[in-house]
Amino acid sequence: MCGILGSINLEFGLEELDLISHRGPDDFGLEKIEVAQHQVILAQRRLSIQDLSPAGHQPMKSQCGNYMIIFNGEIYNHLELKENLGKYNFRGHSDTETILYHLIENGFMAIKDLNGIFAVAFLDLKKSKLSLYRDPLGIKPLYYHLNKEKNSIIFSSEIRPIKSKLSEVQIDSDALAQLLKLRYNPSPDTLFKNIKKLKPGHLLEFDLSKEALSVEERYFAKTLPKTNALSLDASIKEYQIKFENAVQRQLLSDVPVGILLSGGIDSAMVAAIAQQHSKEPLKAFTIGFDGDHSEDEIGDAAETAQILGLEHFYRKITFADFLQIFKKCIEIVEEPLATSSMIPMYFLSELASEHVKVVLTGQGADEPLGGYPRYQSELILDIIPKPFQRLGKSILGSFNFKSDKLSRGIATMGMENEIQRFLTNYQVFNDKEIERLIGVKNINFATPFSYLYKALECESKRHPVERMMALDTRMNLSDDLLNYTDKITMNFALECRVPILDLELVEFIESLDYSKRLSLGKTKIIHKAYAHKILPEKIINRKKRDFRSPTNIWFRDNPDLIKSILLNPESCFAEYFDLNEVNKLINLHQHDFPKEKQIFLLLGIYYFLEIHHSHNQ
Repeated sequence: MCGILGSINLEFGLEELDLISHRGPDDFGLEKIEVAQHQVILAQRRLSIQDLSPAGHQPMKSQCGNYMIIFNGEIYNHLELKENLGKYNFRGHSDTETILYHLIENGFMAIKDLNGIFAVAFLDLKKSKLSLYRDPLGIKPLYYHLNKEKNSIIFSSEIRPIKSKLSEVQIDSDALAQLLKLRYNPSPDTLFKNIKKLKPGHLLEFDLSKEALSVEERYFAKTLPKTNALSLDASIKEYQIKFENAVQRQLLSDVPVGILLSGGIDSAMVAAIAQQHSKEPLKAFTIGFDGDHSEDEIGDAAETAQILGLEHFYRKITFADFLQIFKKCIEIVEEPLATSSMIPMYFLSELASEHVKVVLTGQGADEPLGGYPRYQSELILDIIPKPFQRLGKSILGSFNFKSDKLSRGIATMGMENEIQRFLTNYQVFNDKEIERLIGVKNINFATPFSYLYKALECESKRHPVERMMALDTRMNLSDDLLNYTDKITMNFALECRVPILDLELVEFIESLDYSKRLSLGKTKIIHKAYAHKILPEKIINRKKRDFRSPTNIWFRDNPDLIKSILLNPESCFAEYFDLNEVNKLINLHQHDFPKEKQIFLLLGIYYFLEIHHSHNQ
C-alpha cells in the first residue's frame, strides 16, 4: 500500500512526491528513465504491509532490466499467481514483485487476473510502452493530467502533486452541475477541467516509440456474469464459501489487522470470520456522537465486540468537532461529496491508526446486494403498468413532500428511459434547482452511466434493478464512499480493505438472480441468510443505522452558523452560487423539509473553493 506518482516528459522531484508522504511514510523511491525520445519518471511512497524488507522497494525493476513497476494497493491472490511463476527468482515475497513477473510472463492484459485493490504503472522498455491500470471497482484512485500540446502526462494517487505542476487549474462548471446532481463526480471527471480520474477497470496505454505520444484507453475488467441456476440453499452455501475466503484472503499481512466496527451486520460478519482466523482478540474501532442521536452506534458495536471477543475502542464526537474538521476533510478528500459519513470516518481513522496499520471494513454490501430504498423503488415500478405510473405522477407530482426519497420515487414514475430513471432516483438537486443555484442547464448527466452500461454489457441482465446495482457498485461506490475512505484512511497511513468487494465474491453475487438478493420489503436476502449461521439474532435483527453524521438535527439547530458560512457575499462560493437560493434551502430545512444532504454538499463545495482559491493565489 502506498502512493504512486509518475510522468512522461514532465519534470518533478522529491518535493512533489512528499505531497503524498502520508500515504507511505515507511520508504520512498524515484527513478528517471529515458525511453526512446521520452523521459519517464516513476516514484512511490511506501506503507509497508507485505514484505517489510528492502525487497519490496519501489520503483521495482525486473532482474532482466527490461521492465519496471510502481503499485498502490494489495493483491489478495498473489500467492496463487506466484505458483505459476516458478522460473523467476524472487527477491522477496511482496505482491508488487508478483504483479511485475505475472505481467511479464502473461502480457499486459493479464492484469485482469488480479483479485485486489490497485493502481499500477507498468513500464515495458522493450516495447517502449507505459500502461496505467485501475482496479475493476475503483477502490484505489488514480488521477492524471494529459497535455497533448506539450506531449506530456502526469499521474498520481492524489490530485495535489498534479495540481502543483500546473500553471492554471480551472473549475469546470459542467462538472459542478454534475456534482450537484449526483453528490459526486463520476470518473473520468473531477471539478477541475484538466485533471481526470482513470475509470475503474480501465487501462491507459502510452506508446513511447514515436515522437508524438499516442494514448489508448481500454476496459479490461469482466462484463457482468450470466445468471446461474443454483437454488437458494445452494447459493447460500456457495456465498458462505466465497465470503469466508474473501475475509481470510484479506487478512494477508505482515502487520496486525483491525476492524472498523459499526452496529450493523455487515462489519459484524467480517469481524466474526476475521476473529476465527486470529489467535488474539482483534482490535475493533467505532465512532459515535455526543447526545441522543439515532446515528450513534457505540452501544450496538460494543455489544457486538463483546459477543465476538473483540477488543473495542471508541470515541464520541460533537458538532464542534464536526465543524472544526470539515475543511480539513475536504482538503484530504480533494473532491466535495454529499456524504456526511466522511466526517466520522476522519475520527475513526485517526483512532484506528493509533493501534494498527491495516483495517477491514463492512463497506460495500448495499450496492451489489440491494440494500438501498431506491432498489425497492425499481421493484415497485416494475409491477405498476406505465399508464398508471403516469397517472399517479400527474396527481402526486404537484405535492411538496417532506421526504426527498419519496419525491425522487414519484419523479421516476412513468419514465421509459432506464438510465434517466436511475439518475432521477440518485439526484441530490434536480435540473431546475441546479439552474437556479449556478445558472447551468442542458447538461447530459447520463454520459458516464451510458458508457459503463455498454462496457459491462448490462443488457445481459434481465431486470432493471440488477443493472442499477451493477452501475452503483462501480460508480457510486468508487467515486463517493470508496473515494473518501481511501483518502481519509491513507491520510493517517492506514490501509483499509473491503472484503465484501472481493472480486470473486462480487462476481458470484452478480451471477445471482435479483430475487436472491432482494424482493419487495426485503434487502440483502442471501447475505442475511448466511448471517444467521455466524451471528446471534440480537445482532441480525437490530434496526439498521446508516453510517452518517446527525446533520439533520445539527443543521436545524444551528441555522445562523450555517448561514454565516454559506451566505458570505465576499466568499469564492458567492461567485458561483445564487445566495438567495442557498438561503431558501437552509430555511426549508428549518421548516422540517430535510435538506441536510444538500446543505452538507454545499458546505463541502464552499470549503473546496476556499482551498482552491488560496492555493491559486
